[in-house]
Amino acid sequence: MSVKIRLRRMGSKRRPFYRIVVADSRSPRNGRFIEKVGYYNPLTKPSTVKLQDEDIFDWLKKGAQPSDTVKNLLSNAGIMKKYHEEKYSKK
Repeated sequence: MSVKIRLRRMGSKRRPFYRIVVADSRSPRNGRFIEKVGYYNPLTKPSTVKLQDEDIFDWLKKGAQPSDTVKNLLSNAGIMKKYHEEKYSKK
């Protein structure tokens, strides 16, 4: 089973916000998910991002692959840097 960390679109027409979820890669965008690990609202100035750092970090360690947009959000929050430092310092 391939696991992805990706966005799930919520909200009404023209007023989207997104939940950041961990899901099986075969499930549809707004379909079944394993765990909710944050949210992202691009309509606020500045954009609102709330992440559960420890849960995301655990999923990355287990091999979950973030989508491109989620990878950018995690990089801005510093989670990807922390993950790469820990991953490559063990070798």
